[in-house]
Amino acid sequence: MSLETTLARIDALETMLTPRTPAAPAPGGASFQSVLAGAGQAATTPGLAPAGAGSGILGAARGEIGQREMPPGSNDSPRIAQYRSAVPGGPAGPWCAYFVSWAAQQAGTPIGENGQGYASVSQVWGWAQRTGRAVPNGPGVQPQPGDLIVWGGRHIGIVESVLPDGQVQTIEGNSSDQVARRTHPPGGATGYVRMG
Repeated sequence: MSLETTLARIDALETMLTPRTPAAPAPGGASFQSVLAGAGQAATTPGLAPAGAGSGILGAARGEIGQREMPPGSNDSPRIAQYRSAVPGGPAGPWCAYFVSWAAQQAGTPIGENGQGYASVSQVWGWAQRTGRAVPNGPGVQPQPGDLIVWGGRHIGIVESVLPDGQVQTIEGNSSDQVARRTHPPGGATGYVRMG
C-alpha cells in the first residue's frame, strides 16, 4: 500500500470518528500528517520539491483535501470555521481566502502585515503588491509550488505543481464547496503570490 493511500485512509477514519480540530504544529508549523503527506507527494510527483514556506503551505493544504461544506452550499462546516479562525472576526461566507490564510498560518508564514490573514482575494493580492510578493502573470512567468494563485478578486488557491504540458495543478478551498485539487490552463490567472 502506498504512503498516499495509507494517509488517505487515516484521514477518512479520523474524519468519521472525531470532529476535526487543528493538529499540534510540528516544527515549521505544519501538522505531522501534513508533513508526511507533503513528503510522500513530493517524492512521487516530478517537479514537486518546494522549499521553505511553499513546502509548509502545501503540506497543510494537502492534508485538507476532501473537506466539504456542511450542509452543501452553506460556506460553513466545523472545519471551515477553523479556516476562518486564521482571520480574526471573519464571518461565514466565501472561504477560499480563509483557506489560504489558514494554510500559510499553519506553515508559520502568515499572510498580512501583522499575520492577521485576509477574508478576501483582493486583500491578499493588495498585501502581495505592497510587500513585493506579487508576480503578475505574463509571458515567461512560471509559478512555483507553494505560490498562491489569484484570479482577479474572484478566487485564490495554492499552486501544487506545473504539469509537463504547462497546466497548473492547484489545491483550492471553496472549489465546488470543498477543498479540492484542480488543473487550470496556463495563462488564465491574474498572477501569483510568492510565499517563500
